[in-house]
Amino acid sequence: MAQHAVLSSGSKLWRSVRCPKSELRLGLTLPGGQSFRWRETAEGHWTGVMGGRVWTLTQTEDTLWYHVYDQQENREKGKEMERRANVSFHGQSKTEKRFKERVKKEEQELPVGVQNTATEEEMLRDYFQLNVNLGDLYREWAAADPHFKNIADIFTGVRILRQDPTECLFSFICTSNNHISRIQGMVERLCQALGSPLCQLDQTWYHDFPALSALADSSVEARLRNLGFGYRARFLQQSAKQILDTREQDWLDSLRKVSYKEARDALRSLPGVGTKVADCVCLMSLDKSDAVPIDTHVWQIAKRDYKYAAGKEPKSITEKLHKDVGDFFRKLWGPYAGWAQSVLFCADLKKFKNLKEASHQKQPKEEENHQEEERSTECPTATVKREYSGTGKKLKSQSISHKKAKLSVKKEKAV
Repeated sequence: MAQHAVLSSGSKLWRSVRCPKSELRLGLTLPGGQSFRWRETAEGHWTGVMGGRVWTLTQTEDTLWYHVYDQQENREKGKEMERRANVSFHGQSKTEKRFKERVKKEEQELPVGVQNTATEEEMLRDYFQLNVNLGDLYREWAAADPHFKNIADIFTGVRILRQDPTECLFSFICTSNNHISRIQGMVERLCQALGSPLCQLDQTWYHDFPALSALADSSVEARLRNLGFGYRARFLQQSAKQILDTREQDWLDSLRKVSYKEARDALRSLPGVGTKVADCVCLMSLDKSDAVPIDTHVWQIAKRDYKYAAGKEPKSITEKLHKDVGDFFRKLWGPYAGWAQSVLFCADLKKFKNLKEASHQKQPKEEENHQEEERSTECPTATVKREYSGTGKKLKSQSISHKKAKLSVKKEKAV
């Protein structure tokens, strides 16, 4: 059985991309509420599914390392696992049969072993949008926004992922009235129930994200309700069915080519997709960098840190409030406002509270050292002599040149 790869065990099976941590920090970007497919399987090592492949990612100071697993050895096991999972189905719909035929065809076309590394590197660059210079953006945001400047050095390297639109949309339908850890569990169960098995590592099976045809099957709602999806099960099935019945096959991908407003309005026509979910999908999979998702969490940031609309608390985030707050941040941060918002969102998560606390503890020491440097450089050519008062609590610092100046004054007075 294959195991999760670890860079320290040898780098022969790893590939690398030059990428400093200031441009990407895996530990902030992957668990920050954008994608729900990544897990930390060893310290600093993140394993997940992207583009129908299973990856482990890690990084050193200036390099992003990646390992893509060989799926061939697990394919027969996966087929058997899929057959057993389907025993409970008494009869299959035409949609489901078409899906299974397509999966079988795709499995036959999958590469054997880790091949075509140029393609995989391009997939990785595209997924993390490494063509965007994050350092330049951070400097622009810090210059325009004092609050952002205060947290920029602590939360460097937070990037927006460019996810598959289908995966992003149906993952975020699961986020309604939910929190990150629970969403992760739901998305994982969704993939296990309806996605094609890809690879088994250390007793853990990894599955591809389900195709639209699998999500649209009439049996899906009941099956997902049994898995704890509640009312979201209906939205998942109905949205998939509506897309298949009324849209072109590549409709979701085509939304990358239209305006932000057009893409958002199109997504909102689907069951279970409100403005916040639509904005998340626009930002994290449809190339709309100015989309600023507003939920209660971001609303609290706007009020607390930017004194936005101080006064009466709204009962809910209305369409107007969503637009007004989004426009406020777009005006402040510019065309990549959605990226800047993700940094603030990440900085406000409880899981990263320790980073803020460590920074606050470090700051007084740095200020003290800075003050000490200022004292020692007031007279560069002088040697500083320090004397303590009788209590030992107060520090008196006098330079030798300062003492000579005093003696000179005394002599002048005597004359």
